[in-house]
Amino acid sequence: MMQKILDYCESQADWLFETIEALVRLESPSTDKVAVDRCGDELVKRLIELGGTVERLPREKFGDIVRAEFGEGPGQVLLLGHFDTVWPVGQIAQMPFRLESGRLHGPGVFDMKAGIAVGMLAVRALQELGFSRDKKIVMLWTTDEEMGSEVSRLAIENEAQHSSAVFVLEPGLPGGAVKTGRKGCGEFTLTVKGVAAHAGIDPGKGASAIHELIRLIGTVRTLHDLERGISINVGMISGGTRSNVVAESARATIDLRALTIADMEALESSFHNLSTETQGTELSITGGFSRPPLERSGEVVKLYEQACAITAEINRELREGSTGGGSDGNFTAALGIPTLDGLGAIGDGAHALHEHVEVAHLPWRATLIAGLIERSSSVSLSKSVNI
Repeated sequence: MMQKILDYCESQADWLFETIEALVRLESPSTDKVAVDRCGDELVKRLIELGGTVERLPREKFGDIVRAEFGEGPGQVLLLGHFDTVWPVGQIAQMPFRLESGRLHGPGVFDMKAGIAVGMLAVRALQELGFSRDKKIVMLWTTDEEMGSEVSRLAIENEAQHSSAVFVLEPGLPGGAVKTGRKGCGEFTLTVKGVAAHAGIDPGKGASAIHELIRLIGTVRTLHDLERGISINVGMISGGTRSNVVAESARATIDLRALTIADMEALESSFHNLSTETQGTELSITGGFSRPPLERSGEVVKLYEQACAITAEINRELREGSTGGGSDGNFTAALGIPTLDGLGAIGDGAHALHEHVEVAHLPWRATLIAGLIERSSSVSLSKSVNI
């Protein structure tokens, strides 16, 4: 069966290339709704041509989310990804779409428009070859993933709650390893208010917000523990007015990452329990984790093992790994829905000028996705989230 699907996917190289090219040429930076919706129009057209029942979920600030449904059945599986990119309109002049030495280049091709096309090819193969006719397949392509997915999160969670499995078509790790773990991502801002004074004449009458902030930063840095997958990075600091004035205010923005929900919750608790020690200073704390961790649970491992069995049938090897970056798969995994991430294209250069995908690997990645869909459980989950 899997060899038959692979043969089909390899025969569709021209269709796949043309689909990727169409999506990449329609540049879609997250913050440009008009441009993102223009790319969405093309995606909708192609999904309809593929036989999907397609709808747009309107969004006011970001581009409209695209949802497509294929087949029928008591349950569903979800293919998840995004078509917004980090690149501004016009970047394609500097990073032209081209095929060179077996690699497709272009803004957004790796992260993650080739992944969308590969998912579409997987569904096309199942339809053309007569598989998965009793299974409902839902594709959800979002438009603010590169901005944190605040607007699309409820729609993602709603679809996940109705799905027996979620397959995230973000790029694979180097060599094509899938992602069985992703760190949760958070950000806190610490703002200290002090008392201004002349640094030479009346330093004792002041209370330095900067000095107190430095102490607080030292405290939170003790939470940094890379062996446990916990990282604390003070990315921005501001404060004070002049060197001869005791600083009245200071602020630090801090990035947090954690591999487990337990560590995420412990970090949030530690931050919210911070307090000042310098008399005359006050602390305000804002922020938290915007993406929970995607933990390497038993259900995730089962999906990975299933994926390994599929790739073995077509003489490919599939490895696994974790990453510090987050994706929309973090949300679905945190709900307890079996989620396998990094099933998209193999390549390199996400958010970088050398962004590209390896053309030779695209057919077997589509075959892997098709196999996962075909062999996934048809258990129906009914809990939903209002969107």
